[in-house]
Amino acid sequence: MGRWCALSGKIAIVLENIKKVYNMGESQLFALKGISLTIQEGEMVAIMGSSGSGKSTLLNILGCLDRPTGGTYYLDGESVSQLDKDQLAVIRNKRIGFVFQGFNLLGRVSVLANVQLPLVYAGAGKKEMMDRAKEALDWVGLSKYIHHYPSQMSGGQQQRVAIARALVNNPSLILADEPTGALDSKTSVEIISVIQRLNIEKSITVVIVTHEKDISLYCRRLVNLKDGRIIGDAPVLNHRDAAGDLAAFPEESEMV
Repeated sequence: MGRWCALSGKIAIVLENIKKVYNMGESQLFALKGISLTIQEGEMVAIMGSSGSGKSTLLNILGCLDRPTGGTYYLDGESVSQLDKDQLAVIRNKRIGFVFQGFNLLGRVSVLANVQLPLVYAGAGKKEMMDRAKEALDWVGLSKYIHHYPSQMSGGQQQRVAIARALVNNPSLILADEPTGALDSKTSVEIISVIQRLNIEKSITVVIVTHEKDISLYCRRLVNLKDGRIIGDAPVLNHRDAAGDLAAFPEESEMV
């Protein structure tokens, strides 16, 4: 089977004619104009598009941070598009992990406490929070940094902490919004290597929003948006292996 595992055949995401309209006083902004998309469990998909194409709006809907104006969104077979705010918060906490360009870590608490945060919202006990946070940090290679603060870490290390935080609740879906946008070239590939590994080893569905064509080539599928519509949806032929590409970078580069 090789490094790239077979997909499960199960459907993780179904979007049916998703529309999003923002009321701007006397005018309306049509951000999404009928998006229909199906993503299999275990896929790693890149979403690209210029500014104003609707990719951020789409990510917010996929992440249950916003509701569509029209259409239906099914996550793991459940219709979530019309759930109320509290119900959406439960879905986010239990099923979805988020990774952001700016890391979104709390600067005044330790790495361990940052990773434990989703478990606090989930009402987990102290031992469970400790065990699961340590496991997640070990998985991203940061077990010896649990008492550090974000300011003491490189950008790549901070993004690994953010990935550990996204993993700690064992989500079925990871949404990454420009996860390498604040990182140098080698560090970007190392972070994508971590994301590829969680996709492969944990069979987590991954959706990455990126403006970087090079980053999209590490995904198995590329969806292009323009003016709120899908204008392209195709497999990435000969998609790249980030772990293998790291050998091309000088050894003296910063460890992440």
